[in-house]
Amino acid sequence: MSNPFVRIVEPLDPKQPQKKFFNLSKLEDVRYARLPFSIRVLLEAAVRNCDEFLVKKGDVENILNWKVMQHKNVEVPFKPARVILQDFTGVPAVVDFAAMRDAVKKLGGDPEKINPICPADLVIDHSIQVDFNRRSDSLQKNQDLEFERNKERFEFLKWGSQAFKNMRIVPPGSGIIHQVNLEYLARVVMDQDGYYYPDSVVGTDSHTTMIDGLGVLGWGVGGIEAEAVMLGQPISMVLPEVVGYKLLGNPQPLVTSTDIVLTITKHLRQVGVVGKFVEFFGPGVAQLSIADRATIANMCPEYGATAAYFPVDDISIGYLLQTGRDKEKVTCTKKYLEVVGMLRDFKNSSQDPDFTQVVELDLHTVVPCCSGPKRPQDKVAVSDMKKDFETCLGAKQGFKGFQIAPDRHNSTVKFTFEGCDFELSHGSVVIAAITSCTNTSNPSVMLGAGLLAKKAVEAGLAVKPYIKTSLSPGSGVVTYYLRESGVMSYLSQLGFDVVGYGCMTCIGNSGPLPEPVVEAITQGDLVAVGVLSGNRNFEGRVHPNTRANYLASPPLVIAYAIAGTVRIDFEKEPLGINASGKKVFLKDIWPTRSEIQAVERQFVIPGMFKEVYQKIETVNKSWNALDAPSDKLYTWNPKSTYIKSPPFFDGLTLALQTPKTIKDAYVLLSFGDSVTTDHISPAGNIARNSPAARYLTSRGLTPREFNSYGSRRGNDAVMARGTFANIRLVNKFIDKQGPQTVHFPSGETLDVFDAAERYKQAGHPLIVLAGKEYGAGSSRDWAAKGPFLLGVKAVLAESYERIHRSNLVGMGVIPLQYLPGEDAGTLGLTGRERYTIVIPEKLKPQMNIQIKLDTGKTFQAIMRFDTDVELTYFHNGGILNYMIRKMAS
Repeated sequence: MSNPFVRIVEPLDPKQPQKKFFNLSKLEDVRYARLPFSIRVLLEAAVRNCDEFLVKKGDVENILNWKVMQHKNVEVPFKPARVILQDFTGVPAVVDFAAMRDAVKKLGGDPEKINPICPADLVIDHSIQVDFNRRSDSLQKNQDLEFERNKERFEFLKWGSQAFKNMRIVPPGSGIIHQVNLEYLARVVMDQDGYYYPDSVVGTDSHTTMIDGLGVLGWGVGGIEAEAVMLGQPISMVLPEVVGYKLLGNPQPLVTSTDIVLTITKHLRQVGVVGKFVEFFGPGVAQLSIADRATIANMCPEYGATAAYFPVDDISIGYLLQTGRDKEKVTCTKKYLEVVGMLRDFKNSSQDPDFTQVVELDLHTVVPCCSGPKRPQDKVAVSDMKKDFETCLGAKQGFKGFQIAPDRHNSTVKFTFEGCDFELSHGSVVIAAITSCTNTSNPSVMLGAGLLAKKAVEAGLAVKPYIKTSLSPGSGVVTYYLRESGVMSYLSQLGFDVVGYGCMTCIGNSGPLPEPVVEAITQGDLVAVGVLSGNRNFEGRVHPNTRANYLASPPLVIAYAIAGTVRIDFEKEPLGINASGKKVFLKDIWPTRSEIQAVERQFVIPGMFKEVYQKIETVNKSWNALDAPSDKLYTWNPKSTYIKSPPFFDGLTLALQTPKTIKDAYVLLSFGDSVTTDHISPAGNIARNSPAARYLTSRGLTPREFNSYGSRRGNDAVMARGTFANIRLVNKFIDKQGPQTVHFPSGETLDVFDAAERYKQAGHPLIVLAGKEYGAGSSRDWAAKGPFLLGVKAVLAESYERIHRSNLVGMGVIPLQYLPGEDAGTLGLTGRERYTIVIPEKLKPQMNIQIKLDTGKTFQAIMRFDTDVELTYFHNGGILNYMIRKMAS
């Protein structure tokens, strides 16, 4: 066996000897040939960086020996090639960088050392809202309002792009971050600093995994961790297990990629892949386009894995050409991947690597489906939707229940809209949104929706005018091919006009519903429905008035919009009756796969991608006109309600403070399972009766000027007040949903922020109790920053979603986990006790620590600092404090 530490460097092309690469295939080590392809990317990065800080020869050996080491909690460093950010997470990152420069200067260091080393692209896609729809000028009106609301934020970002090197801003109106990454930013193979090496990326959005579908290893991280990566710090990760997901067979003619990913999401949630890589293989992969693979990889956070990797094959290379990438660079990309053994042939089983575990799916068994009404993993076959929804109506309040009394299941409320009479009932669709990078990046489902719309209009069908319909593509390319193929006008006739290029309804930027609709829903206490082609449908996320939300393919979004209800059996009941009295069924207008493919071949061409992306950074005139300061240190405006210097580094010194035992902490909140980051730090509307609203009102703002929590992430005063402010929060201390808790010293029920403030003023530390999957959902770092500012010192949960645990570590909040087989119930915890968490002097990763209650009870929990590096961050009070001390010294 050869020595893997002899780094074999050679030119890829003798004509260009200055361009070199590390030839891993010449290690002549049988272990390399059996490695999962995703692990090969980690190995290459370790080999390339093994002379740098934290990347050692032993790390290379551990990765190469993956099959033996994967179960041993072995820590390995990973330095990705790129970082991507969106504006909801990008603004707080730039705020942190600006504040870090101030802190480094105060400590006597050079503030300009706080500067991205790793290249970063920030795509502004989270700010635009669906304020206007069903009109030809919706796009322009929504974009104008976006700039009116967010001008200060955008000026700040433009300052950041000038003040920091290696940071590129993709202006608003360009598209959704992950679709822009897929179609334009991703390289697959990097050609930089004289070397070829695999492209890899981490992003401050959990759906960064979408790029795994193209063969670029990527995953979401918290904003705090991304900031450290941008400053040159490797990601410290435990060598992951890799689950091989074998795809067999061919999809049925009526099945879309959305149906496949919803099926996989449910399956992998059952398998259990949190903290693991999933790598797809098998002959079925060759039946999937890159857009199909990207759809499947996009929803990786919904099934809980770290990455959902599709190795590069000839279809990937073809996609690079289809999307207008440079032919010469694509040729070099393929040659490099062939030489290093990273080009996959999914039909060749001899290339199948070793996996930790293998699970299978026959694509032929997948049926059309949706997911909901409250979680992405709760898949429902379309044929069962009517029955399933009606069962949910009466079921106990929970993920699959609304607890509506049986005598009210058929309640209706009449209302008048635009001079016409209508009625709503449980199951009525009030939002139908074709949205999200998950699906709008896929020409087959978008053209399928367009062809269905064409057939529906020609059959005499329409969508009721009160239903809030919208189309928000992930890039301008989508509008281009919908228009060129002749289906855009039919989508518009059904109300699906383009309303903006951004995340919009998928992240809760759905805008207001018509007032008569809201009044009818409220009057009847109706379970109204949103149907969207998004990736998340957690409670309170899509819209406050849609208690049920279903994820569906774009064609199904249109079908349910036409039907006006989810209480329909498409096989037995017509979508509608046209003017001539004819019943029209869904099967009558559903386009065939061959129809869709013919249109896609004709109209999705490289020229479209080149035309759209060659002007992406300059096309937005409003952005170009923004005037931003040029100073290297940011001048904070004390009157700003958007951008504020955060208190995270107040009082920071070069000397470390020894972590102390947390004494007599009160429990701020007690939760059950699946508390999401949307529950912890909502992104949508700011309720008028909330602490954040009271703060903004005190600063002279009107409700119309509140904007959203997501847009206010540059201001800690708003975000602290918005922590645990989700209207659908279920706290065991309170007998109803809502953002409140009990302040135990007084016995009063208060808004969560107000209770935390009282505890803080009295000098009482706080903890949070939770069940399984705590912190599921988005990567938002404010779900850790917010609790930190409220005075939460630790969280005790049954299990954590990966990114959120990392974010807690990054803020110095201790993630504690019950021992296997234990939880609050088995230990008899009510949450009304006071907790002393004993912090030993000597700490080690994943050690058990002692928790003492004021009742006299004592038990143990696992301290989920998983690596030595994470313990270093904890000793520093968080990752950003560590980076400041490092830069200042």
